[in-house]
Amino acid sequence: MRRIIKSMVSRFRKRWLLIFNIIYGSFVTLPFIAPIFMQIGWEKPGKAIYFFYSFFCHQFPQRSFFFFGDKFMFSLSEIQAVWGNTFDPMVLRKFIGSSDFGWKVAWSDRMVSMYTSILIFSWLWYFLREKIKPLSLWVFILLSIPMGVDGFTHLVSDFSGIGQGFRDSNLWLAELTNNAFKTTFYAGDAMGSFNSWMRLITGTLFGLGFVMFSFPYIHGIFKGLNKLEETSLSLAKEKLSSQNTSQ
Repeated sequence: MRRIIKSMVSRFRKRWLLIFNIIYGSFVTLPFIAPIFMQIGWEKPGKAIYFFYSFFCHQFPQRSFFFFGDKFMFSLSEIQAVWGNTFDPMVLRKFIGSSDFGWKVAWSDRMVSMYTSILIFSWLWYFLREKIKPLSLWVFILLSIPMGVDGFTHLVSDFSGIGQGFRDSNLWLAELTNNAFKTTFYAGDAMGSFNSWMRLITGTLFGLGFVMFSFPYIHGIFKGLNKLEETSLSLAKEKLSSQNTSQ
């Protein structure tokens, strides 16, 4: 049993990135499978996915992508038109869509950008791992701060009421930019709005920082352990060979 465990650990060290991509890749992909299941009539597994990912995300429909509908994202007013004129976050998050409206991805656009970017950047890092140096902790923190600020201000804004906070109107940004952009850029969460861009960009920056900071260190640790194991095996073989020769 001990040898089996030791062998499994050794294999994991050598193939950790492949194992990560299989397990984590499945975790990242499932939210996109939920709307497909709902569309083809597999409601029980589809709803099970929504329920599972509700522990990782608020799942607000106005901040989520939709498949099989007229648009990729819908405004809060469009959601309310079919789900009920409610601002209750616990009610809103339960809306997953319909066959006419389209089906919601099982987590928000921020989660999509953050989690998916980690997977994609892990692939890029693998091909460039011998050419790039790991990020310092401070650079990783700097890349993480924008998402923290964006998420925190969204949270504070939502305390004023969904769709009624300062991040819903972004009047401060309109004044700061002298209304240089269309009103649809400032207000709401629809695709192409300031809020949408910030969630996508800051989530991607965090994913980039996380991979480029942590993966080189993980790779270095496992690489060192693999070399140590190979050296130990080589010394053991030499010792056994010398013993056989002397006998």
